[in-house]
Amino acid sequence: MGLGATAGAAAVGGLALSANASDASGTPSDALVFDKDAYTELTTTITDVAGDDKKVVYHFWKALTYVADPVDAKYQSLNVSVPVRIDGVAVDAGDAPVLLANSVGGYMPSSVADATGVGGGGMSGLPAGGSSASPGATASSGGGAAEVQSGGNAMLNGQGEMVDLAKLALAAGYVVVEPGARGRTLTDADGTYYGTAPAAIVDLKAAVRYVRANKGVIPGDTDRIVSTGTSAGGALSALLGASGDSRAYASHLDELGAADASDAVFAVGAWCPITDLEHADGAYEWNWGGNVTQSTGKVVDQKVSKELRAQFAEYQASLRLHGLKGFGPLTARNYDEYLVKTYLQPSATEYLAGLSDADRAAYLADNTFITWSEGRAAFSWADFLTHVGARKKSAPAFDAFDLSSGENNEFGKDRTQARHFTAYGLKHDTTGVSGSRPDADIPGKLDLMNPMHHLEAANPGRSRHWWIRLGTKDSDTSLTVSANLAAALDGLGDDVDHLYYWDEGHGSNTDPGDFITWIARVTGHGKRAGK
Repeated sequence: MGLGATAGAAAVGGLALSANASDASGTPSDALVFDKDAYTELTTTITDVAGDDKKVVYHFWKALTYVADPVDAKYQSLNVSVPVRIDGVAVDAGDAPVLLANSVGGYMPSSVADATGVGGGGMSGLPAGGSSASPGATASSGGGAAEVQSGGNAMLNGQGEMVDLAKLALAAGYVVVEPGARGRTLTDADGTYYGTAPAAIVDLKAAVRYVRANKGVIPGDTDRIVSTGTSAGGALSALLGASGDSRAYASHLDELGAADASDAVFAVGAWCPITDLEHADGAYEWNWGGNVTQSTGKVVDQKVSKELRAQFAEYQASLRLHGLKGFGPLTARNYDEYLVKTYLQPSATEYLAGLSDADRAAYLADNTFITWSEGRAAFSWADFLTHVGARKKSAPAFDAFDLSSGENNEFGKDRTQARHFTAYGLKHDTTGVSGSRPDADIPGKLDLMNPMHHLEAANPGRSRHWWIRLGTKDSDTSLTVSANLAAALDGLGDDVDHLYYWDEGHGSNTDPGDFITWIARVTGHGKRAGK
């Protein structure tokens, strides 16, 4: 169903809809009741995390609209997959964790409407160009590793093979929910953008509310929802975890007729999250400012880079974060040391230790910047940057002076496709837009889209369990973005499992089996199931 078949043209732009999708007893309204019998039984073969083929029989609910008053049900719907037999053995998924796997990439729209089974969600509405707009796997700029530029459900393991967490979770006996969400490229017949910020996070929160409102009816333990996503989807997964039950989204959810239930998730899996957008330009230049750019083979304007690096230093100081493992205060001056000691050298060490003696010797011969001694890798930050090579993005990487980035589009409004969301981007605008500060609504939208905002406020509804991953050759954003996220969570006392994949690019996931096991551990599934 498209826009015309749901809430109608009047729903886009100015919503005057039901503010509550539950009755007085707190149960979902008729429009949001999960019909437990409306499934199709499907059979598929899934290669599980151990590399074994599993014959999985499962019940599949397709394209369930998760809000009472959708703007566009093609995107505001979800699929549910519940295992009932694995290799002929009956499965009771009644208390199984629920994997909420979003397929957002590039902050573009995602839909499950055309899916024919588990793992069928995907992006749509790809623009002709812009940041993070290229789908598919490509060769890494650093050589060797493969990567998925646009994220979504597309992830790659260390052998360059696709990883589908939804399928792996189903084969492990978990319930899988795949929500669609509106995205930045959607327009109605009048050219009005109806999927820009904060539409995607509002939709995902509404999907969580739908699942939790149907507790006891929808299979699985709806109090043990684990959110996953990659790239912009990773950012949204982190945002779901950080902003659980925040009242800041209430009016947006009410306009859609979202279920009157909690939108908190129990745990978060976030791969290469493209987040903290208002500070991302400074962080990017701090990290990659001296590297040449892929498209030109030259360094960016160093005056711009220097000014943005200064912004990062100021922002980093304002966070007052302390590094993990007793590192101490994190500043722009010592962040390189922190990354090398805490993440990069351990990542290289684990990678090299996993090679055969011959392969390790060959790798070290090709990468003489690494010192290998007593089973540990050592190198400098400068040598690491040289090893990575060309950066992907120009400067600024996110709030482009010519409004060409996908993030500029993410903050579009009404019939305006793209807007500046930082004062620096606006000051240096090359398109004719003027002003001393971004539009008045921008700060509020930034808060709604940034998990760091909710963590600084120590949001009590946040998730307490976090799995965060990033490839060391991923220059889609700064390495500091996920490290700051992890440091903020650690400072709040949350359970944080954060590491970098050595020599891997954007969209890498080299330890999916560990993640599936991690879900069982943090949710207590094995213990609760008597296993």
